[in-house]
Amino acid sequence: MKFLLFALIALCLQCCKAQQRSSEPPPKLRHFTPTRFSNKFTLNVTPVLHLHDGDTVSTETIDATGRDKNGSFRNGGGNPLTGPFFIENAEPGDVLKITLNKVGLNRPYAYTTESFIARSVPDSISKLFKKGHLVRWKLDFESMTGHPDSSASPYADLTDFKIPLRPFLGCIGVAPANGKNEILSFFEGDFGGNMDFPAVAESAIIYLPVFHPGAYFYVGDGHAVQGDGEIAGNALETSLDVTFTVNVIKGGHSGIKTPRLENSTYIMTVGCDKSLDNAIKRATADLLNWLQRDYRLTLQEATQVMSPGIEYTIPEIADPQVIVVARIRKELLAGLKKVN
Repeated sequence: MKFLLFALIALCLQCCKAQQRSSEPPPKLRHFTPTRFSNKFTLNVTPVLHLHDGDTVSTETIDATGRDKNGSFRNGGGNPLTGPFFIENAEPGDVLKITLNKVGLNRPYAYTTESFIARSVPDSISKLFKKGHLVRWKLDFESMTGHPDSSASPYADLTDFKIPLRPFLGCIGVAPANGKNEILSFFEGDFGGNMDFPAVAESAIIYLPVFHPGAYFYVGDGHAVQGDGEIAGNALETSLDVTFTVNVIKGGHSGIKTPRLENSTYIMTVGCDKSLDNAIKRATADLLNWLQRDYRLTLQEATQVMSPGIEYTIPEIADPQVIVVARIRKELLAGLKKVN
């Protein structure tokens, strides 16, 4: 009798979940042109758009100085953000799965500075750049390369210098859980934020923990390309066209408390801290957690997967916190049995 009661309860729960799914509206493609921007990841502003699980949004960002795709100043500098997007049915403890369908350039130039930050070089060098001179770069959409604008730069030896472009979002995140439920868009943390990680690019998937109902999701700080560390204090700053799809993972993946990413090549975890050592530890511990959960590895087994296979990159040293990404190639995990 007790077994029958439990079976009936389980059946009712399944029916309720199925009914809830059927009552949700079908996914939509939404086109959103921003008219205002935020310099904070915050809960304390009115959402620009309400989205449902599975919806796709086509929108745009302005650059870190506040210029849009037409070169017009739309906002003060400091990484202006597009958003927030309110995600219906997203609750604390859930996870947002953001698929970046498009991250594309929408203007043929970018800005960076002529400088080295103090953390990147000896003081005798960084002190030579007390004021970062602004440098304009041309962006070639056809060859997808960039080079300093010769009409506006004094760099005689760089006339033939070009670098491949890799557009990405410097900022992506949700409203944080702190005293004011907001933080300036210069910063990063468990909510995402100003991670300045070039893998936040087209076709990537970003997983973000949800701290508030609706999540309050933001994107911004477009970059044409950036070297590891962002050692000039900024990247090639530009505006972008962005299309993303949002999904809500109810209850989250156990253990997801900081951003995670994946693309066709890697799974990646992010560690932020004022100390490089602690940032490494946080990124490594979260990658360990991911492998143990998805592949049911023992701690001892995980040492044999991670020690020969882990890779590290340091996307950001210009900000107060260092960012370290721990990653492992998916091809190395193909021989493991993934738990659904």
